Amino acid sequence: MLKVAWCDIYAHPLPENHRFPMSKYELLPQQLLHEGTIKEENFFAPIPISTDAILAVHDQEYWARLDALALDRHEIRKTGFPLSRQLVDREVTIMNGTKMCADFALKHGVAMNIAGGTHHAFTNRGEGFCLLNDIAIASQYLLDHGLAKQILVVDLDVHQGNGTAEIFQNEPRVFTFSMHGGKNYPMHKEKSDLDIELPDGIKDSEYLHLLERNLDNLLTRVQPDFMFFQSGVDILESDNLGRLGVTLAGCKRRDEMVLNAAHRGEIPLVASMGGGYSKDIKVIVEAHANTYRLAQDIYF
Repeated sequence: MLKVAWCDIYAHPLPENHRFPMSKYELLPQQLLHEGTIKEENFFAPIPISTDAILAVHDQEYWARLDALALDRHEIRKTGFPLSRQLVDREVTIMNGTKMCADFALKHGVAMNIAGGTHHAFTNRGEGFCLLNDIAIASQYLLDHGLAKQILVVDLDVHQGNGTAEIFQNEPRVFTFSMHGGKNYPMHKEKSDLDIELPDGIKDSEYLHLLERNLDNLLTRVQPDFMFFQSGVDILESDNLGRLGVTLAGCKRRDEMVLNAAHRGEIPLVASMGGGYSKDIKVIVEAHANTYRLAQDIYF
């Protein structure tokens, strides 16, 4: 069974006209249920993650200030969200969603978090709508408990997974692969184990060729026994922040390539939603929904 992490706290209230499309966290599960892609029993509601799991990745002083709502104005501005108790509670719930997905993926081959993909969270700071790093926390959990020996992070959001790269810069058991807009945020890039910088306006054929070639090579080179997929849909040509030229069909084909590769190799995979900022919320939801439809078709 495809297990999907979601609960009400994912859809966090934001000021009017905020550019983050928070409503997708309500609309996507509704759409998946309406069309029959998943049923209520596919969902599980994570509880907040333990402090120990957070501190296995994040700096203790940073977490203490975040939890106490004591970040300064500059730090809060970098995250892009107004800081509140509810926001922090949301973040620690999302973290456990991805961690629990890792356990489900070990059992079922794949699991998915309706939120997550918070790859701009560093060891000691947050930025870009990310406060804590769910992929890093779940990866460290697997390593610390002997549940994985070699992890491959496939980050296909349009923005580099800079926080994940920083966190695992000295950890050979986690290979970070980020394929992102070369001229897009963040302007100062970290060094992933493999970075593929994409030109503005890249179209489906070139994008998918680059992904196929590099993904095949990485599976042979890294020999992962677990994969995390950051499946941001801000690569779409319609995205307000993306600057690429990938169509909805191309984005779906991207997801199909990653999911098929993991399935063929019998590599457990967790997918986290990542970004998506198209003006039409229906386009964002459709692109994300394709990832879930494909997971059902390929695995179940």
